[in-house]
Amino acid sequence: MRLERISFARRLAGYVEAINLPSQPVVEGRLLRMVGLTLEAEGLRAAIGSRCLVINSDSYHPVQVEAEVMGFSGGKIYLMPVGSLAGIAPGARVVPLPDTGRLPMGMSMLGRVLDGAGRALDGKGGMKAEDWVPMDGPAINPLNRDPISQPLDVGIRSINGLLTVGRGQRLGLFAGTGVGKSVLLGMMTRFTEAEIIVVGLIGERGREVKEFIDEILGEEGIKRSVVVASPADDAPLMRLRAAQYCTRIAEYFRDKGKNVLLLMDSLTRYAQAQREIALAIGEPPATKGYPPSVFAKLPKLVERAGNAEAGGGSITAFYTVLSEGDDQQDPIADAARGVLDGHFVLSRRLAEEGHYPAIDIEASISRVMPQVVPPEQLKQAQRFKQLWSRYQQSRDLISVGAYVPGGDADTDQAIARQPVMAQYLRQGLDENVSMAQSREQLAGVLGQ
Repeated sequence: MRLERISFARRLAGYVEAINLPSQPVVEGRLLRMVGLTLEAEGLRAAIGSRCLVINSDSYHPVQVEAEVMGFSGGKIYLMPVGSLAGIAPGARVVPLPDTGRLPMGMSMLGRVLDGAGRALDGKGGMKAEDWVPMDGPAINPLNRDPISQPLDVGIRSINGLLTVGRGQRLGLFAGTGVGKSVLLGMMTRFTEAEIIVVGLIGERGREVKEFIDEILGEEGIKRSVVVASPADDAPLMRLRAAQYCTRIAEYFRDKGKNVLLLMDSLTRYAQAQREIALAIGEPPATKGYPPSVFAKLPKLVERAGNAEAGGGSITAFYTVLSEGDDQQDPIADAARGVLDGHFVLSRRLAEEGHYPAIDIEASISRVMPQVVPPEQLKQAQRFKQLWSRYQQSRDLISVGAYVPGGDADTDQAIARQPVMAQYLRQGLDENVSMAQSREQLAGVLGQ
């Protein structure tokens, strides 16, 4: 037993030294039981959000698993593990770590792929940390934020011309599965004018992580990017941390005066991870199985993006939102629309017709566009949408030959301009269209 305690003490001291934290007296608790994904322990005092090590005391070589305190009741502490619990048995030690967790930051992160705990996944070894920062960044007074007043060129014609994005805006990409969300994100990554790009791949398939880095980002894209990946087989707490970590990285670079592009795929997987955790610790479900804490965490995450104070940097954020069964009234999609500054809806019908990017112009909106574009462009965008919508409303009549030309002037003009409007909305994967080109081509489509 004495040898076992010495081994445990050495392992704990090595862990504390490795994460650069000061050592503190160890106060042990005991693991009572595991229910679902939740661990129950007694005999220790630990704050919500603090980290603990769960160490199996029955083995000569203790198994160590990191866990985070998620709640408490009476003398019991509820913890959520970060990794696998294989080898952990009842009565295992639960030892609080002496800090709530500080993460490495610095310019050396560019070109790297990390997990939700800041560990390298790309096999390039450790990073040289310039700073150690807490997971939660400082809140910015909303009255001190620099207003969104500058357009951001994302290199995609339909967005630049009809749904112009402002620097510091937060937008959602709403769609079901398989309609081109990841490809659209990749185009934005390569074409957008941003000094730093932070990509969060949260809860996606493991093979998509490497595909996104190798095929979509490419060598040039990865040089100015930081990728935080937590695939679907990670523990829900790790997926939750990964979303918070990539947001914290974007905040760090924004506070350095950089213009940051934050891409998170997806916000829905973040909400699902929080749902798993909340249900595991006993929170009752509310809307379609989502507990209330899910809808409280969404705005806390999204509101961290945006502009800094006047003269500082910015975070322009794009979050993908999965609509189950293409239902735009999904509770997460509905909640996200309420906290974002606009949304782009991707249409499965357009994707099936080979129309890419499959952005449904009628259902999409950029709420800051009137503040960042000239009045002439705003009028042209509104006229384009009117003609496009008029054609879609009469599409069935036109296709069967039931529409008689001359019946409606707007419909006649929509039919005449439909081929060039459709061409305007389509774009190749490697085609970069600047803001100036988008405006010029928009005027040409309308004959102005």
